[in-house]
Amino acid sequence: MSIADTVAETPTSFPSNHSRLSVAGWGEVLFALAFKGLVYPQIWEDPDVDIEALAIEPTSEIVTIASGGCNVLSYLTANPRHITALDLSDAHVALTRLKLAAARHLPWPAFYRFFGEGNDPANVAVYRSMLAPLLDAETRRYWDHRPLHSFGRRRIAMFERNIFRHGLLGRFIGLGHMVARLYGVRFDALLNSRSMAEQRRFFDQTLAPLFSKRLVRWAVSRRIALYGLGIPPAQYGLLAPGADMATVLRERTERLTCGFKLSENYFAWQAFGRSYQGNAAGALPPYLAREHFDAVQSRAGRVEVRKQSFTDHLSKRPAQSVDRYVLLDAQDWMTDVQLNALWTQITRTARPGARVIFRTAGVPSILPCRIAPELLDRWCYEAEPSRAWTLRDRSAIYGGFHLYVLER
Repeated sequence: MSIADTVAETPTSFPSNHSRLSVAGWGEVLFALAFKGLVYPQIWEDPDVDIEALAIEPTSEIVTIASGGCNVLSYLTANPRHITALDLSDAHVALTRLKLAAARHLPWPAFYRFFGEGNDPANVAVYRSMLAPLLDAETRRYWDHRPLHSFGRRRIAMFERNIFRHGLLGRFIGLGHMVARLYGVRFDALLNSRSMAEQRRFFDQTLAPLFSKRLVRWAVSRRIALYGLGIPPAQYGLLAPGADMATVLRERTERLTCGFKLSENYFAWQAFGRSYQGNAAGALPPYLAREHFDAVQSRAGRVEVRKQSFTDHLSKRPAQSVDRYVLLDAQDWMTDVQLNALWTQITRTARPGARVIFRTAGVPSILPCRIAPELLDRWCYEAEPSRAWTLRDRSAIYGGFHLYVLER
């Protein structure tokens, strides 16, 4: 989930097809402002699906959007040669660098307490004594800063007050919980479910009726109401073409609630419990799992984090120098000019057999009829595997997962 100025990673400079004096133009401006700070304390793309689709090898050179850094570190479990993580958000760059420094220098219990729980004053003490001296000046300045809205606290204090309740997405989920409580909905029964049948019963009897409430239908029909989900004006129409937004969100919430066992889906725990399962033995992102920590720790030095747009970075790389590309859902936010600039550089820098993965708010790939044929014809779209991976993506919020492989 992200964007950039010329090619998207974070919408700090939103690519607009509208005049800023129009309603749509002002919507894009407001969305860009909303993305100035931390958006995703946890990335919402399923890394297990990514790793399988990328088919990472020991020689793989990966270029990816950083976002919250979770998937960047999770890719290390597959043993790539090198990862370049790009983002234009100061917050996401700082968060990814903090996670990498912690992975390299903390023992696993402290690392898990910091990023798996994110809710302990000991985290701030560890930051001050062990991590801050290791960080570059820009990253340390970010975490030591005291924003006006924080009542004098440094940003790093988020890790002693549940990091998952912070950021644009964390606050949006909190608002969703507040609305649910107004209608008498509590999620304890769901989180205590012992079977998928009980999960289904909770959705059908308790959660689904919320999407018929007048207040809910009115709220989600307003584009600004979904900014907290990372859905910009340009993506809103792709999410619900020809359908009302309440119906689309109901369907995707149904997948999140009922599509996977809760014991295997940490995205559902984040959405409904605002934390991971409650112990290190529950469902976790790969980089937080104890069995992967030694690999992540030994390979963390293979990651380079840059504040730079995807297209700009690739334009400076040699031809045929990259094997794997991860675009998240950034292309949903791009103009045709930006898409073609991006894929020109992807195609130029791609080695034979290179793989590109991305997600879309809508179901189909957005590339046909938008990318120049001379570019797109060099890539094979893996339609059947892409459909299968879409169904297996536990975050359940995207319409489509897509894999393209360079043929010639």
